[in-house]
Amino acid sequence: MFGILRAYILIALWQARPGLAGYDVAQAVTFCFVTQAFIGPMQLFGGGLAIPQRIRSGDIALDLVRPAPLQLWTLAEDLGRAGYLLLVRGIPPMLVGAALFGIVVPDGPGRWAGLLAGLLLGVITSFGWRYLVALSACWLADDRGVNIASTVLTTFLSGLVLPLTIFPGWLGDVARVLPWAAMAQAPADLYLGTAPVLDTLAFQAFWAAALLALGALGTRAIRHKVVIQGG
Repeated sequence: MFGILRAYILIALWQARPGLAGYDVAQAVTFCFVTQAFIGPMQLFGGGLAIPQRIRSGDIALDLVRPAPLQLWTLAEDLGRAGYLLLVRGIPPMLVGAALFGIVVPDGPGRWAGLLAGLLLGVITSFGWRYLVALSACWLADDRGVNIASTVLTTFLSGLVLPLTIFPGWLGDVARVLPWAAMAQAPADLYLGTAPVLDTLAFQAFWAAALLALGALGTRAIRHKVVIQGG
């Protein structure tokens, strides 16, 4: 229902402003249902990681002495979650959108290959950001405030509510280079074919690597903090 409401809003907007941001009505509707499909895999509303609960309970101490690095095996779990949710939470809304409104479908193997790579990098970027938010519980104990702030930023700056290409002036320029744009806007552009494939993938790869690097530093830092958590 959320996707259908968004679709009608975008249809009204694009009928009033034809060609806005370089999209036609069909592309705008497709953007709606493609980004709707990303909510689960990209975890755009936040969460998806058990680290904060394990920090509060003290169980994180066991995780840190395992032979597998905490960040990497958490990423492996998250990739499995994302793949499952893409199938059960992502594709069905797109099928509903296609049945009710009709959507654009990528043509050619190159577009599909770019889309798959963009989806993977989008999930990794999302994980990198959520991992940092989860680690904040080590210092804050209660991470609800950080999660709320993260949800607001991700919802509005990922392209979920509206395409970032219609944000005006400096706001649009800034929004399109922030990491949240790599989670929804970038893979949606790859799906629609409205952005250069290599440049878009490079942008996503940069933020994925940067956030993973920050997460690795954060993992090292919590080793000096969790000894006082959970008794």
